[in-house]
Amino acid sequence: MVATQTASHPVDGSHPDAHPPTFESVWAALQETDRIVKENAKQIGKLGNRFGEMVEYMVVPNLCDKFTEFGFVFEKANSGTRVSDHKNDIYFEIDVMLENGDKAMLVEVKTKLTTEDVKEHIVRLEKMRTYADLHGDKRTFLGAVAGVVLTSNVKKYALGQGFYVIEPSGETFNITPPNGKPKEW
Repeated sequence: MVATQTASHPVDGSHPDAHPPTFESVWAALQETDRIVKENAKQIGKLGNRFGEMVEYMVVPNLCDKFTEFGFVFEKANSGTRVSDHKNDIYFEIDVMLENGDKAMLVEVKTKLTTEDVKEHIVRLEKMRTYADLHGDKRTFLGAVAGVVLTSNVKKYALGQGFYVIEPSGETFNITPPNGKPKEW
């Protein structure tokens, strides 16, 4: 059978009214695609933050009680503590801070905990120690990290840095104490 061209369907498969794309139409399509990708990334970022908030709300109410198993009696638990010391150029945020008269535990909460997050928490605790010293706060500071998802390597690293590691277990969570004595700042 021989292919023939009809008025409605040319042999090459192109539409009779089709025009080749112009630079402007391709550019507009690329810009729209870029806008969509950026919006999706923004929404995914918000979702990740929401997971982090959800972890905080699940963990914080029982965290003080759970730490009594390790001999700590924390009377206060605060979420979202900000330190902004303009005079000394010290700025940081604490996801959860557990406190009593002589100790405070700074807890970093992540949906997916990484080694980089643990390193950043060490820096945060160093800043806390500096800030506390500048303001006459003689408390001992301890660190903990919490993650819904964390690899065994990240957990091992965090424990080796003197942190308590908080991770989900069924409907609650477990706390693993650091290797040896917890690091104090």
